[in-house]
Amino acid sequence: MSTILLIEGFRFFFYSNEHLPMHIPIEKAEKTAQVNIENIELIKSFGVNSKELNLISNLVLENQELLNRKWNEYFGN
Repeated sequence: MSTILLIEGFRFFFYSNEHLPMHIPIEKAEKTAQVNIENIELIKSFGVNSKELNLISNLVLENQELLNRKWNEYFGN
């Protein structure tokens, strides 16, 4: 796992075996989510309330360029 960002207690990271679509797993304690980086669409979540999902979406949007660049660097696209 490669950590990309730590913001508001959320860890944004990649697993080494990620696949398309371009997405980012996110965790905070026992809460997890996965968001499509390109269209800021929630793929799945566990234990994350609606306020936190809204925050996560905003954080992905604010850092979309960085997340795209890191995805391409990490996976060689």
